[in-house]
Amino acid sequence: MRQIPNFIEALQSLIASPSISSTQESWDQGNKDIINLLATWFETLQFTVDIQPVPETRNKFNLLAKLGSGEGGLLLAGHSDTVPFDENRWQSDPLKVLSKDDKFYGLGTCDMKGFFAFILQACEHIKQHELKKPLYVLATADEETTMAGARYFSENQFIKPDAAIIGEPTNLVPVIMHKGHMSHRITIKGKSGHSSTPAFGVNAIEIMYEVIAALLKLKEKLSLNFQNSAFDVQSPTLNLGAIKGGDNANRICGYCELDLDMRSLPGMTDSELIQLLAECLAPLAEKYPDRVAFDELHPSSPSFEQAKESELVTVAEQTSGHQCCAVNYATEAPFIQQLGCQTIVMGPGSIAQAHQPNEFLAFSEITKTHQLLQQLIKHYCY
Repeated sequence: MRQIPNFIEALQSLIASPSISSTQESWDQGNKDIINLLATWFETLQFTVDIQPVPETRNKFNLLAKLGSGEGGLLLAGHSDTVPFDENRWQSDPLKVLSKDDKFYGLGTCDMKGFFAFILQACEHIKQHELKKPLYVLATADEETTMAGARYFSENQFIKPDAAIIGEPTNLVPVIMHKGHMSHRITIKGKSGHSSTPAFGVNAIEIMYEVIAALLKLKEKLSLNFQNSAFDVQSPTLNLGAIKGGDNANRICGYCELDLDMRSLPGMTDSELIQLLAECLAPLAEKYPDRVAFDELHPSSPSFEQAKESELVTVAEQTSGHQCCAVNYATEAPFIQQLGCQTIVMGPGSIAQAHQPNEFLAFSEITKTHQLLQQLIKHYCY
């Protein structure tokens, strides 16, 4: 009798356990059920399991499972949460796995609950007494929003594997570099009044117009002065994402806010970007005293880079058959790297499916992912 579910059964159970992470409290869900599910499976495989509450979250937890003893070894890491979904845009139930056209459809199949189903199968026949170094499995919380789980884990580190692989969907291509991410809100405090007497008010939208002009100049400056040819988008980016202001056509707008995000290149610090933003807004803050301000929307995520000459990169390229690359999106890699281990991002599925209706994992990923994980575990733990 099987002690653990097969790959399809595990995938079905993972997808059926909702764990949406959202900054909107009405959407946000805890992840305790999926953490308990993983804990049961890995305990069955003789792993020791530690479940850690993540502070300042809405009922979120990390899980660390360990098989074997000693120093070093391999860490396989991923996040247990998913993004929200619009059920009207899905052609099937997002929380049920649909097998169709040589694909598994479901929320989290590739981003990235499916990775844990692969790990489970790769670990099924491991004999603990044969391991020379430990194998770790980490499931984190809130990657899709604040990365609170990975932040907490890195700040309270008590393991130091030789290598770590984060199984985000990369089509099994080793990712050794990605941009950082930070988001800010610029607020303009004007003075409301009747539109027929503009001199008696201060129009926040008009000030924001000047702010946007300054930000577009900063955007151009970033593009001209900072470049990294490893990326498809070779410069840092600045995106004006959302704007709100005013309440009626016949009132002077007394308040306006603009949300933006900036994505830094490896080698650029958060403080450097914030300084550039502050310098950009300084003339307007001086022109309009006490009316222009900016604040962080969410904790920033740093950029990431693993040396191309690292052993892990060489091993990953050889076992996957792919050359390493850089990507524009952010992951938990810089936090895991703080454990002091060589770190890459490499997992089954395509990032093109992530955060999309009808997310899927292709059948073609199954055998090669299973073999890849077995080879990596053998290399680092036996």
